[in-house]
Amino acid sequence: MKHSKTESRKPDLDRRLKWWRESRFGLFIHWGLYALPAGKWKDRPVPGIGEWIMHRGKIPAAEYEKLAGRFNPTRFDAKAWVALAVEAGMKYLVITSKHHDGFAMYDSKADSYNIVDATPFGRDPMKELAAECRKAGLRMCFYYSQDQDWHHPGGSGNDWDYPDRTTKEFAHYLKTKVKPQLKELLTQYGPIGLIWFDTPWWITKAQSLDLKRYVHRLQPKCLVSGRVGHDVGDYGSFGDNQIPVGRIAGDWETPATLNDTWGFKTDDHKWKSVRELLYLLIDLTGKGVNYLLNVGPTAEGIIPKPSVDRLREIGEWTKRNGEAIYGTEAGPFPCEIENCRFTQKGRRLYVMLMKWPRNRRLSLVGLKTKVRRAALLARPTEDLEFIQTSCQEPTTHQLEVKLPAKKTDPHVSVLVLELVGRPEVDPGILQQPSGKIELNAFMGKLHPSRTGRQIRLNPTGATENWFTRSNSISWTFKMTRPGTYRIELGTSLARRQPKWVGNHKLTLAINRKKTTRRIRAQGWRQTPRAQYFPEAITRFGTVTFKKPGTYTARLKADEIAIASSTDAGGIILTSIELFPQ
Repeated sequence: MKHSKTESRKPDLDRRLKWWRESRFGLFIHWGLYALPAGKWKDRPVPGIGEWIMHRGKIPAAEYEKLAGRFNPTRFDAKAWVALAVEAGMKYLVITSKHHDGFAMYDSKADSYNIVDATPFGRDPMKELAAECRKAGLRMCFYYSQDQDWHHPGGSGNDWDYPDRTTKEFAHYLKTKVKPQLKELLTQYGPIGLIWFDTPWWITKAQSLDLKRYVHRLQPKCLVSGRVGHDVGDYGSFGDNQIPVGRIAGDWETPATLNDTWGFKTDDHKWKSVRELLYLLIDLTGKGVNYLLNVGPTAEGIIPKPSVDRLREIGEWTKRNGEAIYGTEAGPFPCEIENCRFTQKGRRLYVMLMKWPRNRRLSLVGLKTKVRRAALLARPTEDLEFIQTSCQEPTTHQLEVKLPAKKTDPHVSVLVLELVGRPEVDPGILQQPSGKIELNAFMGKLHPSRTGRQIRLNPTGATENWFTRSNSISWTFKMTRPGTYRIELGTSLARRQPKWVGNHKLTLAINRKKTTRRIRAQGWRQTPRAQYFPEAITRFGTVTFKKPGTYTARLKADEIAIASSTDAGGIILTSIELFPQ
């Protein structure tokens, strides 16, 4: 999704986005009738995520809606849910007021298919949550499925009950169900932080704009998420669990799961560790992206214990280190730095250490601004020794900080660098202290074809639309350590692409040496970013540099293997990595 850089600078939008930008961390809640079957229908497991059971199982609407008669979450406790979000350090709460199954989880007069009229529970949990959010100072927000509605004949997504839906019927659905329900949500529950729309499949650009304007008319300060469709949202939404490669311009958010499913599913026990979750929090924050982390309560109204335990432990970390998260900007470095992530606030640079250096030395390359003081956030009164230098041929700036023997946090320790001014860094590609050189796609120069489909970058920083041989990409980088380097090329898959595509034939030219290889999956990158969007490794041999200096690399395609002419990606290059031998 493209997000206008100029739009994010509009004073009115800046004012409305201020709270959201400062929040950085929010709670997503997927809760609905789908929590009852919890991944099984008529005692048979239905593959896929829990809240999509009606779609994956092609369950008739007349049969699925009978779940409402059994939905009675008597153990729902709005106060406890909100308290958990606050304890975890989250600043806003987004909950499914209506998901794709079409069932409203609030008291809707626009459609009787709702939790008050159709269930024995008879209460409005949205009203209770809104009241508790106000008390706790948490922003109340609603998820609303504006496009897919598997219960309504005009909504998209249900092709087993309503195979002949027309655009006229879809427009009628927007007018008679979507807008009336949005009006209810925006007039009956107090100030709403944002409306989180989703899956804009059928909706036209004019209809997306109309919904955005409708929300703003009802509540001018309410934000509209990027998934309203057609790049017209107030901020951008990445794909589910999608992590960008480097720092991102504009305003973005990644919705993410604690396990694999969003709605509760009894057999999903693939819980991410607290360390993984904290890594994602600091990784996204360091790239200027909000982290919206999901829980899926049970049909009884209970947030599963593994979710509770993890959120509480994350909260222990945010209590100690929240200064490095809330109200910060993306770190100044354009790319990922080994074992570190960065945020900044004024003249302070926060260095979040994912791995404690064995030699007790933190080495950074590329920071130009003079460091005035260094200390650990957990020990703010204890000054740390440091040395800051610069050298020529090629010009590099180096910082080395002497750390104590033991880390200050079991997961992520935070170092604070107080600078003489705002952080300024070398914008180019630099060799890391380990010797590694990473040529990220988003830091390369694209050479688009003059005709046909032109190579471009997707929002995460990887290439896309690379379908013709006349497209290419090049880099200029600084190398300080002569020697021989092993080359690994990483390729991924596009959003909603069903599987990774290889077999392209590419030629890489570095330091006057050309190497041609077929793209094969000779290994897979083991990073949180690659968990849901796998990155295959192809080995490209070695290259030798005889002296330090500035070098260039260029990647061209000799043959492109595409599964389908409508494939959205083509060659999805994430980066080329050079490792010292």
